[in-house]
Amino acid sequence: MQKTSARLLSLLSLLQSRRDWPGGLLAERLEVSPRTVRRDVDRLRELGYPIRTFKGPDGGYRLDAGAHMPPLLFDDEQAVAIAVALQTVAGAGVREGAARALNTIRQVMPSRLRHRIDALRVTAVDRPEHPADPAVLAVIGAAVQSRETLRFDYPPGDTPPRRAEPHHLVTWNGRWYLVAWDLDRTDWRTFRADRITPRTPPGPRFTPRPLPATDVATFVTARFRGNTETGEWPCRGEVILDRPAAEIAGWIGDGVVEEVAPGRSRLITGSWSWNGLAASLGRFDTAIEVVGPVELKQAFARLAQRYAAAA
Repeated sequence: MQKTSARLLSLLSLLQSRRDWPGGLLAERLEVSPRTVRRDVDRLRELGYPIRTFKGPDGGYRLDAGAHMPPLLFDDEQAVAIAVALQTVAGAGVREGAARALNTIRQVMPSRLRHRIDALRVTAVDRPEHPADPAVLAVIGAAVQSRETLRFDYPPGDTPPRRAEPHHLVTWNGRWYLVAWDLDRTDWRTFRADRITPRTPPGPRFTPRPLPATDVATFVTARFRGNTETGEWPCRGEVILDRPAAEIAGWIGDGVVEEVAPGRSRLITGSWSWNGLAASLGRFDTAIEVVGPVELKQAFARLAQRYAAAA
């Protein structure tokens, strides 16, 4: 029979895994009597866990939400997943709370998990939406932390393997990326983590190079916007659209929109090229008045000729 403390943890883990647990099934899983289950439930209640008893042929127990936060129990993978999620919180106002929560969780982790979390340092440029293999993220994070050259196939199956000095693991536009110095191309590169297949053993240790930007968020933003120096779009323009601001506000990303008259809005936004900016503005399917600059007007003229020829 398990010791009382270990059995309480096992009971709590079972109660967290499904909504309702018949008392007899809990006793069977824990290899104890129904009376022992009742005593253990009472002990958990004293610790602050809101466990409800329900009656019926299969009467049993349910772990409900309570008025305050009781101690929680996570398995290894859940603990690592929570730590990664807390590092990728991008919303202002909750970042500080997320950092304190991560520190709280880290303090009670066994050393094997603390080492995994400490190695997996993530810079959140935005929140990831597309999954990546946690094992791959752990390998990348460990290489960043230990400053070891990473050897990997990119894409999977490609030969020879890529060799890079990993600098940061980041999220951008819903995906995970590795920011690294590519040894074979002697330049900074961003690699999609879901296309990386690490090879073992890793390469030699290296001295980190300074990023060609003030910080990694600025560097990544600039790279994906086609600007190698700042995070600003290389091409920015201003237009008047025959649409209310409320209709287009949800589709302009980091642009700025204001209502200038009923049903008319001023929009300032950017893109990686003038043609790209003109094309993106065309998706609003309304009359467009170009305020400036002249490069944006010229881009509309080029696209008009191409579309006319295609028609």
